[in-house]
Amino acid sequence: MQGLSLPGPATAPHLRECPGCGLLQSIPALLPGTSAQCPRCSTTLRRASAHRRDHIAALALAALVLLTVMCSSNLMSVEKAGISHVADLFSGPDELVRRHMAELAAVVLFVTVVAPFGRIGALLYVLARSHENPPPRHLRRVYAWSEKLRPWSMIDVFVLGVFVAYVKLGDVVTIGLSTGVYALFALIFVLVWIDSALDRHALWEALDRDARSPAAIQDAANPIGCDVCGLVNTREAERQDCRRCDSRLHWRKPNSVARTWALVLAAAILYVPANYFPVLTVVQLGAGEPSTILGGIRELISDRLYPLAALVFFASILVPALKLVGLSFMLAMTQRRSTAWLRDRTRLYRIVAFIGRWSMIDIFMESLLGALVVFGSVITIQPGIGAVAFCSVVVLTMFAAETFDPRLMWDAAAEAPPASGLTASRSAG
Repeated sequence: MQGLSLPGPATAPHLRECPGCGLLQSIPALLPGTSAQCPRCSTTLRRASAHRRDHIAALALAALVLLTVMCSSNLMSVEKAGISHVADLFSGPDELVRRHMAELAAVVLFVTVVAPFGRIGALLYVLARSHENPPPRHLRRVYAWSEKLRPWSMIDVFVLGVFVAYVKLGDVVTIGLSTGVYALFALIFVLVWIDSALDRHALWEALDRDARSPAAIQDAANPIGCDVCGLVNTREAERQDCRRCDSRLHWRKPNSVARTWALVLAAAILYVPANYFPVLTVVQLGAGEPSTILGGIRELISDRLYPLAALVFFASILVPALKLVGLSFMLAMTQRRSTAWLRDRTRLYRIVAFIGRWSMIDIFMESLLGALVVFGSVITIQPGIGAVAFCSVVVLTMFAAETFDPRLMWDAAAEAPPASGLTASRSAG
């Protein structure tokens, strides 16, 4: 071993309740670049990173600067019949408000401006002050909010909406890219770098330097994991909040099955008008041609834009349907206390929770088209009421995925009456 050097210090062993199946287990010391997975459901419990907090803070500062440039610069410019238009990040929401779709405009602004600024700004603030001894306690709540905003910060989805809009407009108008788009591309690169380099659990440990030893917690009565920061607490009668982040402790998410069913049913109802009513209307030479989501896909196929048609079909048709069917399947199997396919159902939940936000591609594309293509009687593209219903489906299914607690699937299976062969397979899982 002489002459060899480790890539960095190992993490401290700690206790963790698996967010996928609820198994309480001790995570061993991890070297940078390694990860730990739950032996029962294969959920990744931690990824150790060699990047220092100063490095992540520099990346967060760069992301904040790039986001500011993107928000203050034009994204695209178009020209048709001697008339030119430019669009920035706020042009699409402005057009939606003008078309009496203020609710849709508010969603677009939140996921492209408010949530990204909130997430990156909060992370930068936490990283900048985490070196203080001791770190201020309020940093834990700030960091918790940064993590809650992460799935709602949709800059990575927005860039695909820009790409789809650019390709669709290529044969209709003369289009050019402006400074904001290049800042957007650079921002995506930096955000991906931050997500891959940040050890979230290490940052929580830096904010909580007086954590109890895993053995002391494991031996205590009623250990319970925090859904927000992952700390395993000892549940005491007089304390119902997490000792580290002050979030309310729940053995399982309250009323998870009933709340998730309500959200899934509401989204399923809205899925019908989302696909029946037009999401945009192309008015050319005074005549309007309403287009649904499927109609837009057919147009892309007729224009031989097969990869783009596949992308829109996957994001706008397949993903919402998969989320509705997948969540309904998991809810039904949980209520039946089924022991079948537990590991597969947990993987399905992770997929459903990850892919839901990508359906916003169509909404971003439509808001940009409505802002850019306004050439009077020559050609104008107007967002349709179907876009409001479709955005509601996306938001409701995202809330449904957050509300559902996958640990209930394993709890229900453990409470099921024993059957031949099932107990052995569960223990081996």
